[in-house]
Amino acid sequence: MILMNYLLMCLIFGTTFLAIKLGIDAGAPPFFSAGIRFLAAGGILLSYMVARRRASFSLLLRKEMLLTGAGLTFGVFATLYWAEQYLSSGIAAILSATAPLMILLLQTFLTRQRLSLSSITGCLLGTIGIVLLLLPGITVSFSKLWMLGCAAVLIGQVFYSAGTVYSRRVVQRFQNESPIALNAAQMIYGGTLLLILSLFTEKVDLTVMFTPHAIFPLLYLIVLGSMTGHTIFYWLIAKTNPVFPSTWLYISPLIALCVGAVLYGEPISLVSVLGGITIIVGIIVINLDNLKVRVVQMRR
Repeated sequence: MILMNYLLMCLIFGTTFLAIKLGIDAGAPPFFSAGIRFLAAGGILLSYMVARRRASFSLLLRKEMLLTGAGLTFGVFATLYWAEQYLSSGIAAILSATAPLMILLLQTFLTRQRLSLSSITGCLLGTIGIVLLLLPGITVSFSKLWMLGCAAVLIGQVFYSAGTVYSRRVVQRFQNESPIALNAAQMIYGGTLLLILSLFTEKVDLTVMFTPHAIFPLLYLIVLGSMTGHTIFYWLIAKTNPVFPSTWLYISPLIALCVGAVLYGEPISLVSVLGGITIIVGIIVINLDNLKVRVVQMRR
């Protein structure tokens, strides 16, 4: 079940960078479209859970939901959506791949434990693999806005790592609550914060939002990217650890490369193949300790 949900999450998240880029290129305001995405997805999910009597709207009164939403949704996607005005979706994916390493470093700092050699080696291998994977097809114009976009995505990953580690504690604190309800509540808060930011920084033209080029990526991101993908992500954190679900960031560029080759006939270079192999090795190394434990459990 964990493996199947992980693979599905990787497939969904592997296409969200491009969906965000398509919406922004169609003229959708970054903060507004991100806010609508998460507020709609969170509202639908939480209402569904309340209707099934598996959650209560009183969950929104807990400060933990606000803090989680500020980290996992607002901080991450405010920076990412803004940055993709100036970056390609591939560059954004590469920079986002730094999150697992940041999570490891943050966990080590908070717990004052020594960082295992396998974890740090796996994260570094995964990051190198991402660069190798996309290097042949990336051309970069080193403008000021491009540099600011790169910095914004990296800042977003700091929010991501803090939100991921904190959400683990939230799940443990709210063990009687469904992870789906917890995820929905934090998305509502994150989406609301994004809309507040949009109110003070953007001029929104609703006619643009309802054009096919803007509305279809938005619907895709609401239904699959947020309602499905982020719910699985939250569930995996509860079932495993904060690092393992975040390794989807190493898989997403590989998925994008394969889709491009199959559907659009884009060539795959030897360097890209080497990058893909490096990514898989990195994921195995990161989770080497967990894999050993699960093998022992299976033998028993």
